[in-house]
Amino acid sequence: MFDNKKMDKISKAKEQWEKEELADSHSRFPPRRERFETPSEIELKGVFTPEDIKGINYLADVGFPGSYPFTRGVHPTMYRSRLWTMRQYAGYATAAESNRRYRYLLSQGQTGLSVAFDLCTQLGYDSDNPLARGEVGKVGVAIDSLKDMELLFQQIPLDRVSTSMTINSTAAIILAMYLAVARKQGVPMEKLSGTIQNDILKEYISRGTYIFPPTPSLRLTIDIFAYCIERLPRWNFISVSGYHIREAGATAVQEVAFTLANGIAYVEAAIKRGFQVDSFAPRISFFFNSHNHFLEEVAKFRAARRLWARIMKQRFHAQDPRSMMLRFHTQTAGCTLTAQQPDNNIVRVTLQALAAVLGGTQSLHTNSREEALALPSVESVQIALRTQQMIAHESGVADTADPLGGSFLIERLTSEIESKAMEYIERIDQMGGSLKAIEAGFFQREIQESAYRYQKEIEEGRRVVVGVNKYSTEEKAPFQLLKIDLTVEKEQIKRLRKLKKERDSHLVASSLNEVERAARGEQNLIPPILQAVEAYATVGEISDCLRKVFGIYQEPAII
Repeated sequence: MFDNKKMDKISKAKEQWEKEELADSHSRFPPRRERFETPSEIELKGVFTPEDIKGINYLADVGFPGSYPFTRGVHPTMYRSRLWTMRQYAGYATAAESNRRYRYLLSQGQTGLSVAFDLCTQLGYDSDNPLARGEVGKVGVAIDSLKDMELLFQQIPLDRVSTSMTINSTAAIILAMYLAVARKQGVPMEKLSGTIQNDILKEYISRGTYIFPPTPSLRLTIDIFAYCIERLPRWNFISVSGYHIREAGATAVQEVAFTLANGIAYVEAAIKRGFQVDSFAPRISFFFNSHNHFLEEVAKFRAARRLWARIMKQRFHAQDPRSMMLRFHTQTAGCTLTAQQPDNNIVRVTLQALAAVLGGTQSLHTNSREEALALPSVESVQIALRTQQMIAHESGVADTADPLGGSFLIERLTSEIESKAMEYIERIDQMGGSLKAIEAGFFQREIQESAYRYQKEIEEGRRVVVGVNKYSTEEKAPFQLLKIDLTVEKEQIKRLRKLKKERDSHLVASSLNEVERAARGEQNLIPPILQAVEAYATVGEISDCLRKVFGIYQEPAII
């Protein structure tokens, strides 16, 4: 971006500054440590100059918002025309209680719903299953049947609200329930907008809510692709998630690399199923974490966007520019929140949210202050939502596209992260792709090593966590924590048993037989699952049919 004559002049001026001013300053004020680096071990020099970006071609590598390679954003005007979707992740206890929380959030200015399901729902167990004991409604809402889903979205018009659902192993069942609720509301499928996470590969890598082995699980994922391509034109049928990979201890570079490697696997699977890349790629969305290192996080989002654009254009020969756009949701980093001095988390979340906005996110969830201790209270959720609203309306950062674009540091970091992530992707390709890398334990080992290194830095005091290993105080929780009453589980089981007595048992049995028959064949599983859901077959019953055919996955020991 600078000619050689100007670069020589800058280089000589920098040398002179280092000798005359920097050396003197260092002698009087030594640096706090010998080496400064990001959590991805990328060195941060004391100052960055045009020398650090001399290899960058502005038009080819940076460009303009809304244009390839989309480094500066996926829309030409970004937030000047439309703000990101403020989508608070919520769900707890029963469908009725979660519905009240959703309607409250919508009344307070939230612009999209994001549903958290309890572990039983995620793992395909009904609330009355002995394996569900003690977990019903604890980390999300308990959904056993269509009856619960109807309650969850009561008085919420699905043709006017965009809904995101964090569900993977049982994604096909939950999507079918959402479609059934829409039918009951009289909402045509073509008017439904939202996202189902449906990213099963990262479950084997980091999160653990898998049921079936990877191959049949991937079949279910692509069944959802196919169904949505044909019937739900406004629905994003996957959100390829780096969030949980980062929460497990990955670095920013690993988060980008492993997420995009999984994205590549899904694209290849859909092409193998017979779809042309431009028929589905524009509706692949992504989900990233926004962690503590502000500058690295901003650069990470820009690097991921550029790298995905190049992968789609060069590797998959996409022609539609929308196929090359990495559109993503961001959630602030739950793993950075502390039980000590929980009000400090408000500040952490603000910085993380700001990084996501400066990085060009399309939607955002801000965590609440007490989430290291409990599910958030209404008051804490309101603070989290107000954080987004203040960034949007008071900070000024939404008034121009990519405000940090052109910063010598940000551009250098963007290129470094992209380059290091690409090195990882090439290693994964050499192993045979994400599925093979999962089976070999590659992702898991890399994340374990990064997590260990990060935790060791905290324990040795080389990484400061305010209120934990520095500036700590004796204190009590300053506010009332939300607790899920034990009666929630009893009430949920009571409703479930009542449903099972009242429904048409013959219709349920025949619809479950159809699910099992389809699973043993090659047809798309979504239509028979939808039929079973509308007969009020439960999440557990449908999952059991699939377990019978596909088996269950046993994670290998990773050493």
